[in-house]
Amino acid sequence: MKYRWNLPPPRPIEIRLLRERLGIGELAASCLVERGLSDPSVAAAHLDPKLRGLSDPWRLPAMRAAVDRLWTARANGEEIVLFGDYDVDGVTATAVLTEVLGSLGWKVAQFLPDRFAEGYGLTQTAATNCRAANPGATLWMAVDCGTTATGPIAWLREQGVDTLVLDHHQPGPELPVAVALVNPQLGTEEGRELCSAGLAFKLAHAVLKHGRDLGFAAFESFDLRPLLDLVALGTIADLVPLRGENRILARAGLERLATTRREGIVALKEVAGVDAPVRVEQVGYQLGPRLNAAGRLETARQALDLVLCRDAAKARLLAEGLDARNRERQAIEKTMSDDAIGAVRSRFDPARDYVVVEARLQWHIGVVGIVASRVLREFHRPTLIIGGEGGEWRGSGRSIAGFDLAAALRACDDLLVKHGGHAMAAGLTVLPERVDELRERLNRIARGCLSPGQLVPELRLDGSVGLDGLGAAVMAELARMEPFGQGNPAVQVLVPGLRHARPPQRLGREGRHWKFSVTDGRATMECVWWGAGDREVPVGDFDLAAVPETSEYGGRSQIRLKLLDWRPRAASV
Repeated sequence: MKYRWNLPPPRPIEIRLLRERLGIGELAASCLVERGLSDPSVAAAHLDPKLRGLSDPWRLPAMRAAVDRLWTARANGEEIVLFGDYDVDGVTATAVLTEVLGSLGWKVAQFLPDRFAEGYGLTQTAATNCRAANPGATLWMAVDCGTTATGPIAWLREQGVDTLVLDHHQPGPELPVAVALVNPQLGTEEGRELCSAGLAFKLAHAVLKHGRDLGFAAFESFDLRPLLDLVALGTIADLVPLRGENRILARAGLERLATTRREGIVALKEVAGVDAPVRVEQVGYQLGPRLNAAGRLETARQALDLVLCRDAAKARLLAEGLDARNRERQAIEKTMSDDAIGAVRSRFDPARDYVVVEARLQWHIGVVGIVASRVLREFHRPTLIIGGEGGEWRGSGRSIAGFDLAAALRACDDLLVKHGGHAMAAGLTVLPERVDELRERLNRIARGCLSPGQLVPELRLDGSVGLDGLGAAVMAELARMEPFGQGNPAVQVLVPGLRHARPPQRLGREGRHWKFSVTDGRATMECVWWGAGDREVPVGDFDLAAVPETSEYGGRSQIRLKLLDWRPRAASV
């Protein structure tokens, strides 16, 4: 087995309550309970997320102060600079605010830093360059960055520039002296899982509410819902948990993405081969990477121009350019990933290496985060991939459950030039001569908080079901739990007591996938095992851990199993 299987203990009382109150079946009720949704009202909201379920935007930290300062800027005709980040979340959040504020009377300009020349976020270099490009702007809003930019924001204040911060990254020991710091990490539990695109939507909602309270007709008629396609792109691409408000925004936004008339997104969908309905996987693997490719290899301005574009011909050119950048990114990423995985594998000791830190001169800093994700999937260890040239190298990290990467980097502050991020993803700047010491300390921290069992990937199963328990009605109930993604994984089940009904056959040009039929003596079902590679196909009598899914092909629907792992029938959970 590749995974550590975890089948939840029976909870018949909670399951029966949901079945009776919501009129759903055993498997759907078990899935909800396993996700911590045993309260019938909470579970009902999860199954039927509505925009009216979004909380009042005024409950977010410093939202009132941010809107008041924006309103003063509007009244005085001040120019505002939206200083965004170069990833999908930063680009879409900047686009949302550009459209809302620009349509409602604000003078708005945008600035996206260059990943290579200016670094991540509101750095002093980027602030200086932005100030030179926008000398008349008296109000800046840092979007998807700024929470740790104490020095640059103090410098801007000396220059007579007020700063608002709209960000969701973890704060450092010192907060910047901003007019308003709208960051849910500084509040209670309200909105703590929102990304910056979601925060931008909430800020836009607060601006509208304020304008309506004052009786402005333009604010009464303005509709925020067409912006949800951008919010869904940022939310899904930033890998925030798809539960609570994120789930509401993602569900509504995916519906908008399917029918959007936004010329830039229409062109992006065309070059990416994405048709309706748009699913989380298509955003994560087709749309998001193309938007990210601009900022990874050049400047993210091309991505921002695309999502704001209203001209079909220009949008097509921009989308084709991003598609070309993405192919270039894929080639660089493959080479780096192969190098990194090979280097780690050559000396990997599972008992010793709790954290992987791999660095190399001239590794492309634009793709270090993607490579870190691939190395993590290979070894299931918190991973930092570092590259660059000259005196300072930059890196990106991804983590596993139980290891707060941002907190661990704070414990290594004396070894780093700069760092920041989330529990599960973070970035850093480090001198190359400190990399070995960083690796040693991070491993020491990890050995103090991770158990050996946590270093084996866990496969959380929602319940056990026979093949005859996966009919169309059950699948329709499970579909109500979509969109699946971070924090709301696809339904994964144990299907026991199977054997082959048809011999397995290889799929794909390189034969890396398996396809076969299984039976439990009562029913038969097709099974696919994507990316199996050289792993042994199930033999004899076996149990499967799988995702039940509905496959559409040639106008026909078929229920099948997507295999995650298997074990001999004699094993126990």
